[in-house]
Amino acid sequence: MAFSSALVPLFLLILLKDLVPARTVPLQQRLDKIKFLPGQPTVNFNQYSGYVTVNVTAGRALFYWLIEAPADVQPAPLVLWLNGGPGCSSVGYGESEELGPFRINPDGRTLFLNRYAWNNVANILFLESPAGVGFSYSNTSSDIVEVGDKRTATDSYKFLVNWFERFPQYKHREFYIAGESYAGHYVPQLSQLVYRNNKLDKNPSINLKGFLVGNAVTDDYNDDIGVNEYWWTHGLISDDTYHKLMASCVPHPSTNSPTDECFDVKRVAFREMGNIDTFSIYSPTCNTANSPGRHLLRGHHPWMTKAYDPCIGNYATVYFNNPEVQRALHANITGLNYTWELCSPVITTSSNWTDSPNSMLPVYEELIRAGLRIWVFRKMKSARDTRYFVEHAHPRLASKGSADPGYRVPCPMPSETVDIGSGASF
Repeated sequence: MAFSSALVPLFLLILLKDLVPARTVPLQQRLDKIKFLPGQPTVNFNQYSGYVTVNVTAGRALFYWLIEAPADVQPAPLVLWLNGGPGCSSVGYGESEELGPFRINPDGRTLFLNRYAWNNVANILFLESPAGVGFSYSNTSSDIVEVGDKRTATDSYKFLVNWFERFPQYKHREFYIAGESYAGHYVPQLSQLVYRNNKLDKNPSINLKGFLVGNAVTDDYNDDIGVNEYWWTHGLISDDTYHKLMASCVPHPSTNSPTDECFDVKRVAFREMGNIDTFSIYSPTCNTANSPGRHLLRGHHPWMTKAYDPCIGNYATVYFNNPEVQRALHANITGLNYTWELCSPVITTSSNWTDSPNSMLPVYEELIRAGLRIWVFRKMKSARDTRYFVEHAHPRLASKGSADPGYRVPCPMPSETVDIGSGASF
């Protein structure tokens, strides 16, 4: 049967309709699309991962993993998630233990779904930062040792600028920056950098609406007093150790780093606490021999070495070092000479991380005046999350125009907290 000439233009129109969108998607975005992860259950959302170069000369590139929301809730906001440490992985903690859709089974090979994942309502962009964390790398070895807040923020901003070019569909989309722990520095500092650069652009493509931080390092003086009081009032340390901590570790709000005397007292405190997870004091600990565990490290915040989980860190270490997983994630493409770890032992223990302001409160004040939406949430089962901080640091923010002094997430009730609602417009 002959083809009607009248149908040819219609056939070509349909063909072009299918082809044109594919051509407009940047090539690297298409190459970054994840087809299927080893051990992954069936999902109804798209994933992308890969590297974005932030410094060509030094050879620094940051690894990201974008997990989109399902099609039926699009166009959903975009959320950048950062974990702290400093030196800990947003893939290992943020995605695999906290807010991501995938959890790793004890076999270290298969995944199951987290029903309370944030990507139910938003597109979540996990970033391993700075270079040297997780799969992120630098070809300049000194970059891994000599690092601090400023370069971390600058590299993360360069990442965003380049990433939005790779994913232009997210330009002008509602954008939030979120994180926990030492990301209490990363998040407001990066938000400040985006805000200030946006002021110089008549039509900025990064549509920053606000940020949220949980259990965050915010103000050293108030944080340190709060942690010491929490340990003491919960019977984790002795009266004598408490008084020594107060005398040795928080006498001067302007002190940049803990003294040797302070470290000595903290060692005593950790010995007194024994095998307990200070990030969730009523929860069991992982007692396997190769547990990541809690170790006293000589960093800016030596008690903050991991986010809470008893054993899943072991499963993550096995899973993300699987060559098949790395190929599926487009990770470790340069053949790194070290294994993937939850926290970089070099960065986390580095004494060269001296670029760390004592307080983020001035940044908060600037961004509150700018009209950004800010949400600080803290849980009360962890030494990082205390009444002292809420009562002493938050009033300073409330006086600058913040409507709410903070929100404490009810950890046993994830279904009540997954809908972030008006707090962050998710």
